[in-house]
Amino acid sequence: MPDTIEPVIGLIGGSGLYDIEGLEGREWRRVQTPWGEPSDALLFGRLAGVRCVFLPRHGRGHPVPPSQLNFRANIDALKRAGCTEVISLSAVGSLREELPPGHFVIVDQFIDRTFARAKSFFEAGCVAHVSMAHPVCPRLGDALEAAARGLSLPVTRGGTYLVMEGPQFSTRAESELYRQWGCSVIGMTNMPEAKLAREAELCYATVAMVTDFDCWHPDHDHVTVEQVVKVLFGNADKARALVRAVVPALGRPRGPCPAGCDRALDNAIITAPEMRDPALLARLDAVAGRVLGRSAA
Repeated sequence: MPDTIEPVIGLIGGSGLYDIEGLEGREWRRVQTPWGEPSDALLFGRLAGVRCVFLPRHGRGHPVPPSQLNFRANIDALKRAGCTEVISLSAVGSLREELPPGHFVIVDQFIDRTFARAKSFFEAGCVAHVSMAHPVCPRLGDALEAAARGLSLPVTRGGTYLVMEGPQFSTRAESELYRQWGCSVIGMTNMPEAKLAREAELCYATVAMVTDFDCWHPDHDHVTVEQVVKVLFGNADKARALVRAVVPALGRPRGPCPAGCDRALDNAIITAPEMRDPALLARLDAVAGRVLGRSAA
């Protein structure tokens, strides 16, 4: 690892996130990956002098549903674009009375209930097992919390995000079960995104933005589309303010991640070198080139 890292901040979220005042040198670029097409082109720019790369998770105009997102291509594209940290912003439902619509949760844990998605860059021919005990980068969480509190945003630090497959919402029985498990919010997009970010040795954090209460809540049936849309727009305004505040804090030169996010593969690859598939190694050039050697490409 280099002694000093010049951070490049990747941001994943809705299209409204990219209309940020002060983003200079805007340029949309297509990034090719060996895992297929990302959700959209990536928007490159600088915010307060810090290099940023924005990815519309569902594509501009939201044409791609959660189960059909190419998570591997999205994370690979951000890595190829030079990103060192990724902030993921996601709309969620609340499973807790104390987390009302308009509230932000800086998530620290996930429960992955998805089942129809490719969840790893590592396949037959090169097997790796990364730790997910602590799935988000505490350094990013600290910066996000400080920025949110500095803006007086309604924020909670810590919480478990239940990631469901979708695209349908939960049944009432499922919603009550997830509450019994101690989950805070529920959504459809942050797994396997967080797992793949860890495999790609990217520092990663999630800001879950509550749009409504999930169906466990007695007032859920009275929520209208207009109310949800109003909250969505309000959350987008808060999210843009949060990004403007946190990017300068994260953009200062730094050393290696104290949590080891950028060294997640140091002891993860288990396949013997002579048994590794050259074709797969070539596909892993961006996410695992540091440990496999750039000659793998």
